[in-house]
Amino acid sequence: MKPDWEKLGDEFSGSPSVLIGDVDCTVHKDVCSKFGVKGYPTIKYFTGSTAADGDKYEGGRDFDSLKTFASENLGPSCGPDNKDLCSAEQVAALEAVEALSAEERSKQIAEKKQAIEDAEATFKTELKKLQDTYEQLSKTKDETIAALQPSLRLLNQVNKAKAQGTAAKQEL
Repeated sequence: MKPDWEKLGDEFSGSPSVLIGDVDCTVHKDVCSKFGVKGYPTIKYFTGSTAADGDKYEGGRDFDSLKTFASENLGPSCGPDNKDLCSAEQVAALEAVEALSAEERSKQIAEKKQAIEDAEATFKTELKKLQDTYEQLSKTKDETIAALQPSLRLLNQVNKAKAQGTAAKQEL
């Protein structure tokens, strides 16, 4: 991927609004931690509409995929400073938010952040319950198998012996 990433950087090197860069997370652990990078390679991008720590790029890792994404998604985009790039619906939404007081915008931001934190907490709690349930079911299954295996083995041995004895008697 590195050659394609470097080629992408060269492609946008003269752009006044797009910067392609990279960070070695083995060296700059604090930067990677700040932006939520946990696995490598991770590609994050930043625009006026992404989260403060960027959004994770999930597309193809080849040059053509990267270039298409950058050309279509990076650089100037719809926002308060670029309303000319917005659809009528986006302009209406922007104007509705701009009409709110700073206090109301802050309140809504806090509410939405809290809702996201609550969703994350619920997810983690429910996932823990599922993991605990899985572990208990797995333990119960293993105990059941261990308890039944000896008698099943004995039944199979007797069945096989009886079948062989019947076959031997029929040959005589």
